[in-house]
Amino acid sequence: MSDKINTLIARIKSLEDELEEAFDEQRAALNMRIEHGRAVFDKEVQRRHAALRTGLLQYIVGSRPLIVLTAPVIYAVIIPFVLLDVFVTIYQAICFPVYGIEKVRRRDYLAVDRHRLQYLNALEKLNCVYCGYGNGLLAYAGEVAGRTEKFWCPIKHAQRMARTHAHYPEFADFGDAEAYRKRVADLKNHPKKAGKSD
Repeated sequence: MSDKINTLIARIKSLEDELEEAFDEQRAALNMRIEHGRAVFDKEVQRRHAALRTGLLQYIVGSRPLIVLTAPVIYAVIIPFVLLDVFVTIYQAICFPVYGIEKVRRRDYLAVDRHRLQYLNALEKLNCVYCGYGNGLLAYAGEVAGRTEKFWCPIKHAQRMARTHAHYPEFADFGDAEAYRKRVADLKNHPKKAGKSD
């Protein structure tokens, strides 16, 4: 990789760290702290949150009819989500040790905690659990796929992608045969690198 690309990747990482620090500052301003891996609010904040909860019946009655009618379609996606979860987990459990790729820790990608917020009613809590699981699962599956792609085909696409995984910048450029062969040889000799960003 060129020095310019390495510098840009380092700047992106630095900006991501800076953004996370800004999120931490916002959380602190909301009187939130993390204790034993859980978000905790002061009693006064909890009281204000509970006062802002919309009742379940009011929430349902206040929803647009088409939103209510499409709910079964949204919730039906749980079936392919669970299947994806099972298959991706089995795939990496079987294949990653054979390839020598470091396994993806599922718990690092699935965060299901918003249902603990006092200002959400039961349906909003269910929605938050579902969204947290679905989006976390897709991120987890994306990381497994990214590590697989890094091991088997670390070549950038010719066309620009709307979004790529964290390993993509390390791939050989489209058409750079020497860089590809070097990258593949390096990964075959040091497969654990397929689970880490260089």
